[in-house]
Amino acid sequence: MGPDGRIGSTYDVVVVGYGPVGTIVAAHLGRRGHRVLVVDRADAPYPLPRAVTHCSDVARILQSVGLSPDAVPDVTEPYDAMYVWTNGNDETLVEVDWSGLGESGWYNTYFFDQPSLERALDAVVADLPHVDVVRGAEVTALDDGTDAVTVTIRRGGGSGDGGGNIEDVEVRAAFVVGADGARSTVRDLMDSGWHDEGYQHDWLVVDVEPGAGASVPTGATQRCDTDRPATMVPGGPGRRRWEFMRLPGEDPDALNTPDAAWSLLAPWGPTPDTAELVRHSVYTFQAGWAERWRRGRVVIAGDAAHLMPPFAGQGLGAGFRDAMNLTWKLDAVLRGVAAPALLDTYTPERQHHAHAFVDFSVSLGKVICITDPDEAAARDRRLQAEHRAGDRPRPPRPGLGPGLHVGEHGGVLSRQGRVRTPSGTGRFDDVLDGPGALLLRRAEDAPELSTRDRADLAALRVTVVALSADGPAAVVDDVAVIEDVAVIDDVDGTYTAWLDELGADVVLVRPDFHLYGTGTGDDAGALVRGFLEGVRTGTCVRVGSSNV
Repeated sequence: MGPDGRIGSTYDVVVVGYGPVGTIVAAHLGRRGHRVLVVDRADAPYPLPRAVTHCSDVARILQSVGLSPDAVPDVTEPYDAMYVWTNGNDETLVEVDWSGLGESGWYNTYFFDQPSLERALDAVVADLPHVDVVRGAEVTALDDGTDAVTVTIRRGGGSGDGGGNIEDVEVRAAFVVGADGARSTVRDLMDSGWHDEGYQHDWLVVDVEPGAGASVPTGATQRCDTDRPATMVPGGPGRRRWEFMRLPGEDPDALNTPDAAWSLLAPWGPTPDTAELVRHSVYTFQAGWAERWRRGRVVIAGDAAHLMPPFAGQGLGAGFRDAMNLTWKLDAVLRGVAAPALLDTYTPERQHHAHAFVDFSVSLGKVICITDPDEAAARDRRLQAEHRAGDRPRPPRPGLGPGLHVGEHGGVLSRQGRVRTPSGTGRFDDVLDGPGALLLRRAEDAPELSTRDRADLAALRVTVVALSADGPAAVVDDVAVIEDVAVIDDVDGTYTAWLDELGADVVLVRPDFHLYGTGTGDDAGALVRGFLEGVRTGTCVRVGSSNV
């Protein structure tokens, strides 16, 4: 953007929407050197909390832009305990296990303050010279051509343009990403269609900052009470979140008042004398997804592509996973490593994954939102019997849908552990500059690769890594290297145990943390060639052994 604030005429990618998902898209593409324009209709960031929880792989995504949880303790905090469901008599129905570390090397559950997270993400983007951000502007038209998209952007009528004059600007971009939320303009312009699951419930969402003398619960609780289903969870450092279902026939306007909020909070402890009411708002929890996520050079992500009720805490995470899946593929296409057909894998891979969480969230809601006493009694008997039998469910871990992965383990999340190199010890992604890797038990199993294959792997930031080597290694850029293979020390045995679990000697991890495939030591070359052929053509090529 010029010094006069004028938008440039050509960009690699226009991102519509500057919420967390749009910001992650812009950050990844900007860090890879692509010219990005972000357009957001709001004149300023939304100041109030919305999403409050994320899981281990989302922590890894934040790690990828320098915002790992331990780097931003004022934004997010771990939750290492159970998520307890009770009925109206305070009898335990379910204990969902939210404790411990996940596959990605971070805690399974975190609670965060979204405005603080958005400020941290904005600071990341502000340091990227190739990313322009324009607020108070909206996209009014998209002309999707063969080689580029012509985007019409309207500025004016608010503080975003600095003067209130309406101006229409045309920009050419190689691609457009619509991350503009549930009321997505890009989705409408794409004529994507919408699948509505028919799930709708109104809930009052209340955020509170307890004072020093406040007495409030500390855990995460779901109260399946026929008188009023309610949720209570942390809301990030120093905050708490309550959600109360609107009962049949109840006036939503009467529910959405400070007096109503304090009245509902009273049994839980906080009062106007001991806590601050940060906000209260009635939301309609919905479930559905766009039937079409890509049209030519235009794609959608996040709430523009899918909506789910918050009972599983996966709405924001689903959008972040969209961003990770999409940005490495866009980067590959923009670099000329991949054909645009690679983007055909985005929708089936991510749609399947998002559907699984939509379905799971709706299934939880159908259990929680029961107000009929007889139906609730039957639910309670069933859940209590399962609880007595020792059932402690954990959140699901769905893999990707059909796309660029092969074999039994293709499309599942990879692991992240601590590794050691001559420069020190750290998490794999930080030490090796990203998750993409051809990971071998032994350096001697590294395949012989053509000059082009090596160049393309490097462009995709897929590093050839081994856990052991027979011979001495040289140190290059603080990493032990034998014949272009980085040799690492598996500090906690994470990767050795993982390979044993998979029954594999080699795995190929894509840049979005998901596995392309696994194999024996002899399969390494076939894995690389199959992956690169898939990237270059947008199709999966099954080569080598049956594991590949």
